[in-house]
Amino acid sequence: MRIGIVGSGTVGSTVARLAVAAGDEVALANRRGPESLAPLVEELGPQARAGTVEEAARFGDLVLVSIPFGRIGTLPAPAFAGRVVVDSNNYYPSRDGQFPEIDADETTSSELLAAHLPGAKVVKAFNTMYYAYLADGGEPAKPLDERLALFVAGDDAEAKALVGSLIEALGYTPVDTGGLADGGRLQQPGSPIYAKQMTAAEARSELQGLRS
Repeated sequence: MRIGIVGSGTVGSTVARLAVAAGDEVALANRRGPESLAPLVEELGPQARAGTVEEAARFGDLVLVSIPFGRIGTLPAPAFAGRVVVDSNNYYPSRDGQFPEIDADETTSSELLAAHLPGAKVVKAFNTMYYAYLADGGEPAKPLDERLALFVAGDDAEAKALVGSLIEALGYTPVDTGGLADGGRLQQPGSPIYAKQMTAAEARSELQGLRS
């Protein structure tokens, strides 16, 4: 799989390392420019390259967006058209500033990203697990129910399936929380499943309890 990664912080760089180890190709970008990514690209080897945000977005079969939520408005929407976009962002008012529509629970951060990228298919994932656990918790040899869960939310079944295939290749199990609205709320900071490490079987049981 070809994966564009926009944002080279803890989550973006962790997913890049995992994806390369799984045999995928990655193109990385950040706001500081390709030159700043030279050490990471050298570490990752020939399956990795650095480029502009536009180049990373157009490179990927899917594109991971892992930047502070408050900066999503800087993303060049045309470059993401037709792409599956994985939203690993979380809304933290102390960092991102206030978004009254999220504070009032009128929408979610993922829905706002989808509105900014109208030509993309947005899937919420990789946002509920601390990056250090993400780096070391994948166990591809285990049965799916016994692996740690990574939650996914989205409105397009094919897009969710593509993201789910990546999650499985990295040694985790995708667990569907629903659409961007209802499922996105379940994955937000402060929710009962946020930052809680569970096997896939435990995660499905937890979700069933929340919905009953």
